[in-house]
Amino acid sequence: MSAEPPGRWSRGLRGLRKPAKKRPAGPPPADPAAASGAAPPPAETPSSVISAALYRDGHRISTHDTLADAFREQRATDDTLAWIGLHRPSPSELVALASEFDLHPLAVEDALEAHQRPKLERYGGTLFVVLRAARYLDDREEVDFGELHVFVGRDFVITVRHGGAPDLSAVRLRMEDAPELLKRGPEAVLYAILDAVVDGYAPVVDGVQNDIDEIETEVFGGDPRVSRRIYELSREVVEFQRATRPLNGMLEGLTAGFEKYAIDEELRRYLRDVADHALHTTERVDGFRQALQDILTVNATLVNQQQNAEMRALTEAGFEQNEEIKKISSWAAILFAPTLVGTIYGMNFDVMPELHWAAGYPFAILLMGVVCTSLYIVFKKRGWL
Repeated sequence: MSAEPPGRWSRGLRGLRKPAKKRPAGPPPADPAAASGAAPPPAETPSSVISAALYRDGHRISTHDTLADAFREQRATDDTLAWIGLHRPSPSELVALASEFDLHPLAVEDALEAHQRPKLERYGGTLFVVLRAARYLDDREEVDFGELHVFVGRDFVITVRHGGAPDLSAVRLRMEDAPELLKRGPEAVLYAILDAVVDGYAPVVDGVQNDIDEIETEVFGGDPRVSRRIYELSREVVEFQRATRPLNGMLEGLTAGFEKYAIDEELRRYLRDVADHALHTTERVDGFRQALQDILTVNATLVNQQQNAEMRALTEAGFEQNEEIKKISSWAAILFAPTLVGTIYGMNFDVMPELHWAAGYPFAILLMGVVCTSLYIVFKKRGWL
């Protein structure tokens, strides 16, 4: 990175400062606390400053609780690196940083709003990097994504974190334990942050791989809830792709910038190693998405096969039920014929044909037999019996 030009961008903060409110004419409103003689309670605004430290030659020389103290000491001290870490800062805090370090309003606006895609942009002598960190939550078996904005200038590094990941305290400890690396300047801090974010993807990759293995077992085990889990994991993988895929182009551009501005060769080697790890992670994540699509296809096929088997079983049960109904209906018709004949000849009428016929009884029995036999033969030929 080239040295920043002297001077500050006063025009860069015009869109960030709010105009002062005009006070109404007349005497100020009465303060009840002042009228009673009691002092008003101080308004406490929680600070988002996680750490504000100054470094010289790779060693920490001071730590400050407020941004104002850090600004004041850095102005009074030469050849120092300010490393400031913020978590969900307020607009006033970012405006103060923008005024002190000439941060571009567009970059400050992105850092305030968050929900940005990973990107790498240069505003004059300041590099602005947006990263999407991730961590795997074992208890909930899901991926939690965080967002990190990094401002890198000639003598400062500012990190603005949204979310739980990444843990930059470990990065700071690592760099403080390696003063030879930290003394290489802000670019070394940027490398360490990139390395921590990319290395943080490894446990996430392992966790997602384990989830995919479990899903494959559930698919072939016939778990009815597996479709929902496939869908939820697919959404996480898509989000993971959005976080990792832009890294390849970003690291390529950053490597080219390191070469253009003659950054230390050792840092370039470290950055190329980070790029290799990022590429490996991107390939694994792309494979996860393809694997989930294949699993979803297999699951749909198995569900269709199961539904077809259930329909076949229902069809067979219905066919068997129809056969039983046919048999019952056939026997009911056969038994109904003699009942009909007996009912007719059982009527007690005085004037009735063949009522006093001597052969009436044998004729009725024979008629019943003939009708029943005929019905049995008909039903047998049609397969009802």
